[in-house]
Amino acid sequence: MTFDPSLEQQDPEMYALVRGETQRQFDKLRMIPSENYASRAVQEAMGSPLNNKYSEGYPRKRYYEGQQFVDPVEELAQSRIRSLFGVEHANVQPYSGSPANLAVLFAFCKAGDPIMGLGLPAGGHLTHGWSVSITGAYFNARAYGVRKDDHRIDMDEVRKIAEEHKPKVIFCGGTAYPRLWDFAAFAEVAKSVGAILVADIAHISGLVAGGAHPSPVGHADVISSTTHKTLRGPRGGMILTRKDLAAPIDKAVFPGLQGGPHVSQMAALAVAAKEAATPEFKTYAKRVVDNAKALASALNDRGYALVSGGTDNHLLLIDLTNKNVTGKRAAKALDAAGIELNYNSVPFDPRKPFDPSGVRLGTPAITSRGLGPEHMGHVAEWFDDAIKSEGDEAKLGTIAAAVKGFLKDFPAPGIAL
Repeated sequence: MTFDPSLEQQDPEMYALVRGETQRQFDKLRMIPSENYASRAVQEAMGSPLNNKYSEGYPRKRYYEGQQFVDPVEELAQSRIRSLFGVEHANVQPYSGSPANLAVLFAFCKAGDPIMGLGLPAGGHLTHGWSVSITGAYFNARAYGVRKDDHRIDMDEVRKIAEEHKPKVIFCGGTAYPRLWDFAAFAEVAKSVGAILVADIAHISGLVAGGAHPSPVGHADVISSTTHKTLRGPRGGMILTRKDLAAPIDKAVFPGLQGGPHVSQMAALAVAAKEAATPEFKTYAKRVVDNAKALASALNDRGYALVSGGTDNHLLLIDLTNKNVTGKRAAKALDAAGIELNYNSVPFDPRKPFDPSGVRLGTPAITSRGLGPEHMGHVAEWFDDAIKSEGDEAKLGTIAAAVKGFLKDFPAPGIAL
């Protein structure tokens, strides 16, 4: 009989690392807006023998045999995503959100074509045409921004740039914009210049699915997204669109950019989509936003400068200039205090991106653990104490112990210790 050892038996070193990360995720307030907890069922699908299968092509049109179960897996993921978001076509093969956006550009643009997106310093994403991304290097990208006075997107500026630049593709969506996206207004601009409108809802897809954020369906020609974040699925990507645009999208994903899809990833997405179609998920999505607003209020009361003055979604962006600490130093101190977030540039930031003025935090993961608005005062107090204790390792350790003790009463989905 063949000996098939467990991870612990085969590789104790790696087992210890995995175990350590599992414990860390249980002990800390995980507040990076792009992170969450996937359920046990989602993780079981990701770790299944589906990972062993190669399946280049699309259902019923494969280049390998042995697809009797893989084809239904992908079809189930497609069907559930179409139903969840109310779209005509769903490509569930992208490996992540960045390749999904690149596939959209490959489908509708040639190298050098004009494109538009929210600038990275204003809260946009690298793949919307920023200079250090392949999307900025291969395409003629122009960025729109936010107003200085209120840090909101100026649709007059968007319209003016679009009329001057005549983009083939306009992206709306970002990674550090704490307000609602006016998809209808972007659709008007795109239509006026003949552009394809792409709504990148990577951060808010779970909020859209749960009815806690307006949907881009019916406004955007194409919708791109990751599948984790607020959706609580596996790490992956997807592209949603109309039937008339399905062929170029599918061709751009495969064979344009990728080979065989990750079948276990598609299976896990199907599970997550089923979970997201429940009333419980709608309650979760609403609570994510309620928690973010409660936390914003509590931090505002403690003198923190929130970009745009608050939030309408799952994330907060804070300018720490008035606290006399940089974003990087603050993020390190907060991590030592059991609060995990990321340092982040703020609009019109005079500091460099690797040592910016702000931090970005959100509520998806802590909401998954059962925290509610009534707990956000505690979170704000620990946050404030950690900022004030930056450089005091003993004090930061005391806060971390308090956070750890508090979280023992809030089980983490998908984690069994």
